[in-house]
Amino acid sequence: MNYLGKEISSKPSVLILDDDLDIVTLMKIGLQHNSFNVYGFTDPSLALEHFGMNAKSYDLVISDIRMPQMNGFEFIKKVKEIKPEIKVFLMTAFEINDIEFRRVLPSTRIDEFIQKPISIERLNTLVLTHVMNRRKKPRRILSAYIKLEMKTAITI
Repeated sequence: MNYLGKEISSKPSVLILDDDLDIVTLMKIGLQHNSFNVYGFTDPSLALEHFGMNAKSYDLVISDIRMPQMNGFEFIKKVKEIKPEIKVFLMTAFEINDIEFRRVLPSTRIDEFIQKPISIERLNTLVLTHVMNRRKKPRRILSAYIKLEMKTAITI
């Protein structure tokens, strides 16, 4: 698969969507440091178009909830229509209301809720856990990935 002339490899691939470019950039750098292919977007329509063309290559989608144009609930629902088995994280700086979430997306499975701010170390641990479970790698490989250098103290 191509993305702006680059091949998407067999390394785990993550799509990040947030309307704040700084958050996208920090998350992208933090995950790339641990050998993920990361594609960041601030525009939900472009992210959805890219995901539709490259869905087979993705292991995980991380989306903010509150964004202009299309909120994270709508975005995740459309992503799941394209690839129902994709792992998805929703993130927000606001309190997550489980009752409201179940009302908006009653049949959509969210694998993880991320409360901002989140440390890069915690983000990497969550992503590694879910991606490795999806790829059904042996537990020792997950442990080796988690032991990678995740000492970054940046909090998003």
